[in-house]
Amino acid sequence: MRQNLIKTKTETERAFLVGVDSKAPADGWSIESSLEELSYLARTAGVEVVGRLLQKLDRPSSTYYLGKGKLEELIKARELCPYNVVIFNDELKPRQQRNLEEALEVKVIDRTALILDIFARRAQTREGQLQVELAQHKYLLPRLAGQWSHLERLGGGIGTRGPGESQLETDRRLIRKRIQRLESQIEAVRRHRALYREKRRQSRIPVVALVGYTNAGKSTLLNALSRSAVLVEDRLFSTLDPVTRRLALPDGQQALLTDTVGFIHKLPTSIVAAFRATLEELTEADLLVHVVDITHHDAAEQFQTVLEIMSELGLAGKPQLTVLNKMDIVAGNQEEMDKLALTAVIKPRDDNTLAISALKGWGLDRLLNKIAANLVKSKTVTGATGN
Repeated sequence: MRQNLIKTKTETERAFLVGVDSKAPADGWSIESSLEELSYLARTAGVEVVGRLLQKLDRPSSTYYLGKGKLEELIKARELCPYNVVIFNDELKPRQQRNLEEALEVKVIDRTALILDIFARRAQTREGQLQVELAQHKYLLPRLAGQWSHLERLGGGIGTRGPGESQLETDRRLIRKRIQRLESQIEAVRRHRALYREKRRQSRIPVVALVGYTNAGKSTLLNALSRSAVLVEDRLFSTLDPVTRRLALPDGQQALLTDTVGFIHKLPTSIVAAFRATLEELTEADLLVHVVDITHHDAAEQFQTVLEIMSELGLAGKPQLTVLNKMDIVAGNQEEMDKLALTAVIKPRDDNTLAISALKGWGLDRLLNKIAANLVKSKTVTGATGN
């Protein structure tokens, strides 16, 4: 018997954003900029943002994240802005999340769950999917409540993709078993990458890795330098899986140019841990090229965030170039670009900071020459130390 399949339209998720302006963080980010980025993340996940709420506190409440007065205000806001999900700007403790879901009677998502959801959408390769699933499981494990009753009651949508949706009846023991299996599979990937890197070392082909804030234009630069056609999209985390292309340098050297996952403010530690096999590409690189979207209103904060994450990954001492990208947005030509670069938020302080436009190709000859010079210097130093 023929069965008619009718597609039902899922209800649009309408999100209310919540942030606490705490005195504790000293990362340079304003709460307004941080919430604006959270809004961008929410829209990237396909959510309609209908409102936001901000509270100044010395530190978030351990019970509800917000103070009780602001919590009441958030509950009443639903009458004017009928939201069905609330997204918090920090990672919530399991207790905070359960208390908030009971008080608000809607789904509660934090920044970490939102980023993981976007990663789940973006992961294309098997390796990327494994890494995202591992991060999701590690995030969800301490949040198991009963038989996932809180997630089951609150329905699908953001924060429930992947294991949250497909394994609602899975208990802690099975989750831990799945984590062990994923870690074993990713370890196999790590070993495979290590063998590949060893072959590269034996062939003596140097590696240049692009790093930077998400959506800074790394993929566009990869295409421009290597004359390839990697998919470029104006969206957050468009590159999750490493992409490597051969790079011909002006002095005749050959190098490999690698693009990796972009960083972001308050990058969850679970993601950093899960993507260890991928991020090892940065550790093994001979030179890092830090790409900065110099036209972004938070360019200085994004620049500092990337530096801090690189420091946490043990990359602070590695040779680096800084490229101030997207200068074509503010300059009409390369000559004007060079003048404007001197007044940029992140000013060129030495020869290792260059202004470019990856889209227009401005400044790329200088960048290629600078990459070549740094790789020669790196070889000289390596040879002198006998490594």
